[in-house]
Formats: sequence, C-alpha cells, structure tokens
Amino acid sequence: MTIIYTEDLTDSVADALQFVSYYHPADFIHSLKHAYELEQGAAAKNAILQLLINSRLSAAAKRPICQDTGVAHVFLEIGMETQFRTRQGGAVPTIQEAVDEGVRRAYRSEVNPLRASMVSSPLGARRNTRDNTPGIVHVEMVAGSRVGVTVVAKGGGGDVKARFATLNPSDSPADWIVEQLPGMGAGWCPPGVLGIGIGGSPEQAMLLAKKSLFSEIDLPALRARGPATPAEALRLEVANRVNALGIGAQGLGGLTTVLDVKVLEAPCHAATLPIALIPNCAATRYVTFFLDGQGPAVLTPPEPAIWDSIPDMMPADDAIHVDLDVLTKDEVRRWKVGQTLLLSGKLLTGRDAAHKRLTDMLAAKEPLPVDLRNRAIYYVGPVDPVGDEAVGPAGPTTSTRMDKFVAPLLEQTGLLVMVGKAERGREAIQTIRQHGAAYLVAVGGAAYLVSKAVQSARVIAFADLGMEAIYEFEVRNMPVTVAVDSSGNSIHRVFQLAT
Repeated sequence: MTIIYTEDLTDSVADALQFVSYYHPADFIHSLKHAYELEQGAAAKNAILQLLINSRLSAAAKRPICQDTGVAHVFLEIGMETQFRTRQGGAVPTIQEAVDEGVRRAYRSEVNPLRASMVSSPLGARRNTRDNTPGIVHVEMVAGSRVGVTVVAKGGGGDVKARFATLNPSDSPADWIVEQLPGMGAGWCPPGVLGIGIGGSPEQAMLLAKKSLFSEIDLPALRARGPATPAEALRLEVANRVNALGIGAQGLGGLTTVLDVKVLEAPCHAATLPIALIPNCAATRYVTFFLDGQGPAVLTPPEPAIWDSIPDMMPADDAIHVDLDVLTKDEVRRWKVGQTLLLSGKLLTGRDAAHKRLTDMLAAKEPLPVDLRNRAIYYVGPVDPVGDEAVGPAGPTTSTRMDKFVAPLLEQTGLLVMVGKAERGREAIQTIRQHGAAYLVAVGGAAYLVSKAVQSARVIAFADLGMEAIYEFEVRNMPVTVAVDSSGNSIHRVFQLAT
C-alpha cells in the first residue's frame, strides 16, 4: 500500500498551474517553429512569430502566456494500491478539496497572480469566485501504486467552440469535423490542436475529446510512417483537409490551422456514432506528473535552447505607425486589410460588461463616463500587474461577443476603431463600413508580448467590474493587423468560408 499525502497533491497542483501559465510544452514550440518556416502569407507568418516571441518572453519572465489563464482541470488516475492521508494525521480532505486548495494558491500567487475566471453560478448574479475555484476534477481508478495527474488550464476561447453530434454509423466523421471549422471561427486562436472523441455515450465522447488533447504532438511522425489504425487514418485525413481550408493562424489565412489532430475512441451503441470536437488554443497549457508517496511533483522546464532562434521583439520594417491621440477618419480610411500597424498613444479598454453598461446608458440618454469620439477601444481583461509592470498580460478577447454593441457605439458616440481577436459578423462589418470605422486584431495567445507595449494603465470607469472595467492604456508600438477596413473588406478566411 502506497501512502499519498493530500498536501503533496495540493502543492503539486499549485505548482503545476503556475508552471503551465508560462511554459509551453516543448513539442508545441517545435511544431510552431516549423509552421513559421513553412508559412508564406505575411499576416499569418507575423501572427505565428508573435506567438513564438510571446512564448520566449513569458518563459523568461515567468508571466502568463495568455490573459485568460484558464479554468483549472485536474485529471487523476488513482492506483488501487494507494491510500490518501494527511501528514498531520487529521481528517483527510476530499480530492476536490485538495485540488481546490491548490487552485486557490496558484491563482492568488503574489509573484505571478493569475486571472480568476470562474463564477459561482451560471445563472443569476454570476459572481466571480475570486480564486478560480472550483477546479474541474475527473477521477479514474486504475491498477498500480501511484497517482497519475494531468493538470490543465483550459481557456474559454477553446472550450466555447466545442461541438457534439450523434451521427449515423454510415456517416463520415471526417466530413462532420471539417464542416465544423468555418462555424467555429478563429476565436479558439489557431494554430492549435483538435481533440476528437468518438463513441461511448454523449458525455463520454466529450471527455474523450478533451483528454485526447493532452499528449505530445506527433503528426509529422505519423505522416512519415503512415497510419496503422482507422483512428490514425482519421487524424491524417482531418489534418490535411482542415489545413487545406486556408483558415490559418488567427484566421488570417495561411497553411497551418492545426498542428495536430488527436483521437480517442470508445465502444458505443450499434445504432449510433457519437462524436465530439474540442480545440486546444495557442496557449496549450498542460503538464502530467506522478505521485508515489515521495513528496510533491518535480516539474522540469523545457530546455532554454528551444527558444534560441526566436527574436526578443517584432521587426517593424513594414509597419505603419499610428498616433491614437490625433486619430481621424481620414487616416482610418487609408488603412487597408492585412496591413500591420503599430499603435501609440491613449487606448481605451472594454469587454462585455462595460459595453453593456455603455449601451444601457445610451438607451437611457445618460451621459457616458468617457468620451469615445475618435477613440479606439481594445477588447481586453488584463491580468493584474506585478513589480514595475503597467499591466499584466493583456491579450485580446473574442470580438464577436461585442458585435451587438457595435451599431449603437459607432452611431451615437463617434467611436472610430475597435481592437480584438478573430472575425466580426456580417452586420458588424456593414456597420463598420457605414461609419468609416475600422477593426484591428491583436494576436490571441500573445498576451505578455502585447502587455510590453503598455506604458501605463489607469481605471477611468466602472471600477467595480474588476478586469472588465474601462482602462486607459498608454501604449507604444502595440502591434495589430487591419482585419476590417473602412470599406468593409475583411481579412478573415473563416468569415468568408462561413458565409
């Protein structure tokens, strides 16, 4: 009988959540570097380079890769020959309690605070729990005398794109998967990995899809040796067909939308073919370790050499410098889809809650707390700063959630520019064209790199909303791409495919 101390589980979960917040798995970096070398489209190549630079900077500073530091998932395989105890001999906490304490410590760290995203109830007030608890815990009893643990921080941008269907046994799983991609948009921040669960019951298929994501990227090796099973054949077919769609990095077009496709399967009812799809974004945060009674897990960082060929900053040779403090419609009209801009000056922020308040105030004919005329607003909820940082990692959130607010803000406030990630819907694009405005994209998954451009930050409205308050950032050379220009042209391949 092996004794596993719950304190070791708690300490290991806390350490693992900190670890994955700033270290990409080495296989992901190698795959992303290969995608960068192959990429020919300027916008997609630029986006991949930002992801690589961000990875290097985050690892060096031990600060989050992405501002959405994820919901904590803990998958445990508990050996039947183990027993949990406490070192002090007191009452043994439940697995959920031990995990939650680890989550609480990790997300409240003073050295590297992580953004809490969990709300206590999906209905009603939806109050933030402030420490990202509870964690999502899955337990499986297995043979053996140790405990296997996979700790994952899964962001909302990936999970919100999850799909499930029950196909007929004669239907093509590959056809169904490929049909989902345009409708998923770019909010899951490709390039990443698609997880596929096939068979079982509906909830089992979804769990299989998620668990499939947490294994090493090995698609090149599979291509080299060829498929040995139907599941491997499906992986190759889906990867080839999805990448042929041309969605590319961040939906900007290009050769690499997925770095790998993973498949797990289970027996199912003869009349059904359950299938689930869950993507993993460019943050790709997970680590697996084992507890054997000898103390907390020891986590080994990737070798620093994997970042050696990656620069410390973005080249600015072809970028257009923009002074946000003297922004005019005439200047915005000169911007064209695909151009790289470097923003400097005062940049407002606002997400869902702030947009809702602003539009409610407009409807009630109340004065707004901030003048939006000829201003730019950035869809972001940053991580808290540490040390001399002006702001913590501050990457963009998915812009389609703000689509319903575009018309009232552009029509009634004179707002000129919006910055976010992924595509806009048809009506939002038409409104942007009608008002001679523009929509720009920052790279989802490059949050620490973006934050380096922020020189100062202050809350100017709705302070009670926490990270969703309206800030005024002073930025210097913040890299963005023109995604929708004042003529209504859209760069996003996913939008074109979906319509």
